[in-house]
Amino acid sequence: MDVTMLLMVLGLVVLGAVAQRVAGLGFAMLVSPFLVLLLGPHVGVFMINVCGVVSSALIMPRVWRDIDWSMFRWLTVSSIAGSVPGVIAAALMDSGPLSIFVGGIVLIALILSLSLSRAHVVVTGKAPRAVAGFASGMTNAMAGVGGPAVSAYAVLTRWPQRAFAATLQPFFTCMGAVAVITKLIVDPSQAPLLDWWMWALIVVAIVIGIFGGERLQRHVSDRSARIFVITIAFIGAIMALVEGLIEVL
Repeated sequence: MDVTMLLMVLGLVVLGAVAQRVAGLGFAMLVSPFLVLLLGPHVGVFMINVCGVVSSALIMPRVWRDIDWSMFRWLTVSSIAGSVPGVIAAALMDSGPLSIFVGGIVLIALILSLSLSRAHVVVTGKAPRAVAGFASGMTNAMAGVGGPAVSAYAVLTRWPQRAFAATLQPFFTCMGAVAVITKLIVDPSQAPLLDWWMWALIVVAIVIGIFGGERLQRHVSDRSARIFVITIAFIGAIMALVEGLIEVL
C-alpha cells in the first residue's frame, strides 16, 4: 500500500468512525464500497471487519449503561450462525454477483421496513430478532455490511435509538471477530499485508473519528440519528448493487 492509498484509507476510516459514534452503525456502510474499490473485494471486506471490531470495542465502554444485554445475546448467537456460511459463500462467489446479492437484499429489507413503519405495524417476538441477527452476520461476513438488517429490525420494533446504538457496539465487536477468525481459517490470503505502523495509524484514525463523532452527537437528536442511519443504509446498498452490476456487465 503506497502513501496516497494509505491516506485515502485513513480518511475513510475517520469518516466511518464518526458515523459509528453518532448513530451506532454506519462505519461499514460508508466505508466498505470505497475500500472494496481501493483494495479489492476480499481484502477490502476483511479490513472493514477488522476496523469494525476495533471501533465498536473502543466505543463500547462509553455507552455501557445503555446496552440491552438480552437483545445483544439473541442477536449475537444468531449472527454467529449466519457468519460461518457467509464466509464460505463469499470465498466461493465472484465479487460482482456477491455485491448484487447483498445490495439487493439490503434494499428490499429497508424499503419493506420503511413501508411497514408508515403503516404503524410493530413487530414483536424473538423470531424476528433471530432472523435479523442471522442476516446481519451473513451480510457482514460476505460484504462487511452488517448494519442494514439490524437497522431494519430497529425500525420495525421501534427500538429506542440510544439503546439500539449502544447494544450494537458489543454486537458488532463479537460478530466482526467471528468473521475475521473464520476468514483467517478458511482463506488467510484475504488479510491485507500491512506494516505494523500502518495498522497503528488506522487505530489512531478510528480514535480521532470516535471523539469527533462524540462531539457531533451532542448536537444531533435521536430522530435525526435514525434518519441518518437509514440514509446511510440506502446509500451503501445502492453502491454495492451498482458496483456489482458494473462488474458483471
